[in-house]
Amino acid sequence: LKSRYPSSSSGYYILASTNGSATYTAYCNMGTLCGSGGGWTRLAYLDMTDATQNCPSGFRLYQSGGVRACGRNSSSGGCVSVKFPSNGISYSQICGRVTGYQYFSPNAFAVGSNNINSYYVDGVSITRGSPRQHIWTLANGLTDTYSNEWICPCSTNSSQTVPSFVGNHYFCESGNNASTWTNILYTSDPLWDGQDCGSLESPCCNVPGIPWFHRNYGSNTTIDYIELRVCASGGATNDEDSPVSFYEIYVK
Repeated sequence: LKSRYPSSSSGYYILASTNGSATYTAYCNMGTLCGSGGGWTRLAYLDMTDATQNCPSGFRLYQSGGVRACGRNSSSGGCVSVKFPSNGISYSQICGRVTGYQYFSPNAFAVGSNNINSYYVDGVSITRGSPRQHIWTLANGLTDTYSNEWICPCSTNSSQTVPSFVGNHYFCESGNNASTWTNILYTSDPLWDGQDCGSLESPCCNVPGIPWFHRNYGSNTTIDYIELRVCASGGATNDEDSPVSFYEIYVK
């Protein structure tokens, strides 16, 4: 559409599947995202500030201080997942952003796992296809002002290491700016927006692109589905979680 009609505006379009057997409605962003011109198709979207929207199936609804967010519903470590099909669209770029909130005491990558199929992070894991291939990780550190082994690996004085399959493809923030923590949803400082980082965490906010993540695979195209998982090593109902309130993921 963008190629044939360059003046096309962003909005909803009726698209045909690759074999022409069916049609579906999709949102197309015709503007520039992640430094690349228009023609982006949105595969995933959630905005919990809209009271008519619900959490994906299997997610737990958090409500506090006017914030609605979707996380895990478990008393032990694990992930909750939602998948977004590509509808046969062949793509080589992915651009997206996620907003979440901290519940209680997540500790980023402190679990020390290098297994992409496990709860290697307290936060959000975004992958594509099966077997899973890493796209981006959004980690949730314990605090942004108090130095300990549970703060973001990008924070000053952090001793944490990042799994090899993640590399530099991650953001990390904390929603807690105190040296203590309690079992509440921290609603004053949203995660992964690149804003309000504390003294130790300021390097985490000074990374290219944030809040947008971007992967460009060049000439390597795929029709893989995209999967978003909210994960943690501890129980959501009694320990830690990073529920999401907003996400949008585009491909082209």
